Amino acid sequence: MSTVNFQEVKQRFMQADIDGKIEIYTTTQGLSVDQFKELLKHFPLQHLEKLERAMG
Repeated sequence: MSTVNFQEVKQRFMQADIDGKIEIYTTTQGLSVDQFKELLKHFPLQHLEKLERAMG
């Protein structure tokens, strides 16, 4: 299993649109809880409900 390059994932996440961010957040495996929290810092809070629905 390949190691996830978190910096690469984070860069893609920061550059993606809302749907892209949700796609990355919900499909990337192998991240730690802290790494997921780090991604959330770059997610627009007004769209958090959409992310929660995607994860539901």
